[in-house]
Amino acid sequence: MAAQNKANAPLYPTSSTSPFEDRYDIEGEREALKDLLAAENPDETDLRWPRVVELKQREEQLRQMRTVYEVRQGADRLVNDREARVVSDMGALVDEAQDTMMIHTKEAYRLFLGRGLDPDRLLQPIIGGRRVAASLRAVWYLSGNDNPYADWALIDMTGRLDDARKKLDTLCRDCEAKLDEMRKRGLNISVLRNRVPKEVELGFKSPYGYTVAEHIITYDRFVRLVKTLVRKDLMSDDEGRQSVREITRLYRSIFETPVRFERYLMREELRPLSRSDFLPGATGEAIKRVRAVVGIFGEVPREIFTGALMPRHSKRRVSLTPQEIRLLQEVALAPEPEPAPGDEEGLI
Repeated sequence: MAAQNKANAPLYPTSSTSPFEDRYDIEGEREALKDLLAAENPDETDLRWPRVVELKQREEQLRQMRTVYEVRQGADRLVNDREARVVSDMGALVDEAQDTMMIHTKEAYRLFLGRGLDPDRLLQPIIGGRRVAASLRAVWYLSGNDNPYADWALIDMTGRLDDARKKLDTLCRDCEAKLDEMRKRGLNISVLRNRVPKEVELGFKSPYGYTVAEHIITYDRFVRLVKTLVRKDLMSDDEGRQSVREITRLYRSIFETPVRFERYLMREELRPLSRSDFLPGATGEAIKRVRAVVGIFGEVPREIFTGALMPRHSKRRVSLTPQEIRLLQEVALAPEPEPAPGDEEGLI
């Protein structure tokens, strides 16, 4: 323990956040002794040398404290070591049963399945909910690499789906209002349902898959409502077809965006992309990735790049210092002009 002066005040800096009982501040002491610590041949006759020795001892104590804390999984000191180690032995949570959704209409089932390219190339492929869920899962995993474009893809998809949900909910309410009006007049009309609805097993590996499933079943409900109104002469055939066609086109257009993000971001050349690629001192390969991704998607919005705007669900686990945040706010999001042709060959 470092010696104290006659006024009983410590000779070392203290901090309220120190892990030591006497509030010894390692960072403060490093700053105070930085000239001695940086010297190739420090002067051991310096009056501050005992403080250097003390600092090394404290650093070793802190390393040991961190090791013990990690081994004990952060358990309270009253918990014995055997009980503390149980935390690391616990397995992950799993579903109690297979998740499923019930689909009543062919329109909703087709929206979920999509349509591949036919052998004769006569029909246009359609991206379905299952494919979108897989794309979002891949992009969700990429967000764990601190990839700003993965964050952008997830935020963009969430915003588009939120807007679609508002429109779809409004359409459902309008249909239900017509049925409620008939009930008030004494005509009780039930909503059409399939005698044998299709039970679809989900098993999604990301939260975004369940978001897609929620939209599919809401769309399914809407189609049932429209078909009910047409069947009961509360809507014409043309009105019913147009109403379903409009919302179907909306979802098909929404489903195209995340698939495009996945198609490029999962390429071998772009898969390592991260925010560090944009920072000064980035490698040549990193600069190529930045040029390519900006050429494909444009500049990522600044609030997404800095992390001020985050996806609803993300695998990114980064804790930034104020200095790092300031650097992200100032760094250029567009690449420097390409020095020579051919640098991006194979990326776009």
